[in-house]
Amino acid sequence: MYCKLLFLCDIVEAKKNKIQKLYENKNLEEDFVYRKDFYSHLSDLPENVQHIWAYAFMEILNNAIEHSQSDTIFIRLEKTQLSTTIMILDKEIGIFNNIVDFMQKKYQREDIGIEDAIVELFKGKLTTAENNHSGEGIFFTSRMMDRFFILSSNTFFSHDNMSEHILKEFISKDVLNSKPYPGVDYGTMVYLQISNHSKKNIKEVFDMFAPIESGFIKTSIPIKHTCCEFGYPVSRSQARRLCARFDEFEEVVLDFKEVDNIGQAFAHEIFNVFQKAHPNLKLVVKNAVPYVAGMIERVKK
Repeated sequence: MYCKLLFLCDIVEAKKNKIQKLYENKNLEEDFVYRKDFYSHLSDLPENVQHIWAYAFMEILNNAIEHSQSDTIFIRLEKTQLSTTIMILDKEIGIFNNIVDFMQKKYQREDIGIEDAIVELFKGKLTTAENNHSGEGIFFTSRMMDRFFILSSNTFFSHDNMSEHILKEFISKDVLNSKPYPGVDYGTMVYLQISNHSKKNIKEVFDMFAPIESGFIKTSIPIKHTCCEFGYPVSRSQARRLCARFDEFEEVVLDFKEVDNIGQAFAHEIFNVFQKAHPNLKLVVKNAVPYVAGMIERVKK
C-alpha cells in the first residue's frame, strides 16, 4: 500500500551520519518510513544488526503512530564508527499516562499510577489495544538494544542501572532541549542505541523468553527498578502489585541485582502466599545477596 509522507521538517545535515525528520501522523506507515528514509543509513551494518534495527525501529514507530494520539512524530538518527542511535519522539498523552488510563479503566482502580505502568512494561504482554497488539514490542526491543530508554511524564523506563541524573546527561542535551515541537512538551521520547558490531541476534533474544514452540512464556523483572521507591522492597501491597499478571507466564525471573535488603512481608507475599496459590508457576531468584536469599528461604518454610 502506498503511503504519502508529509515532511513538516526535513533536516539532513551535511554529514551522512545524522538525519532528523518530523512527520505528519496521517496514514503514516512504519515500514515505508524505514525503507524510504532510514534503511540506507543502516544497510552497511552486519546482517544481524540490520535485522535488529528493522524490528526495533518499526515496533517503536508503530507504537507512536497507533498509541500516542500525536499528530506529528519526530525521528532522529545519529551514526558513528562505533554505534548507531535512533530517537523517536511524539507529543500528546505520553506512554505512561496512556497505560495508567487503560489500567484504571480495566481494573476499576483510581489508585493505579505511573509506577505501576513502569512495572507492567518490565513484565511485557501489556497493551492498551488488546485486539490489535500483543504487548511484546517494547519488552523485546529493550532487550535487543545496548541502551534503551523511555522518557515520558518526567519519568524514565530503562534496564540501565545509571541514575536518573546521569541518564539525563547521557541523553544529549540538544535532544532533551530540542524544539521539534516549539512551545509544546513532547509526550514520549524513546532512545535506542546498539553497537554497529554487536553480536546479538533476534532469534537468541526471542528464544530467551518466547521459544517458537511455546510462545511468550517467560519474563524477567529487575526489582531495583520496580519495587525500591522506599530504598528496598518492603510491603505486601508492593508484592501484590508486582505479582499481578504473573499467571500469564510459566516462568518469572526476579532479578535482585543491587538490592541489599528485603522486607519480610514483601518476601512472604511472593514466595509463600503467591507461590502456594500458583504452584505450577516457576519463580526464579537471580543475583540475590546472602541476606536477601536467606530471607526468601526463610519465608518459604
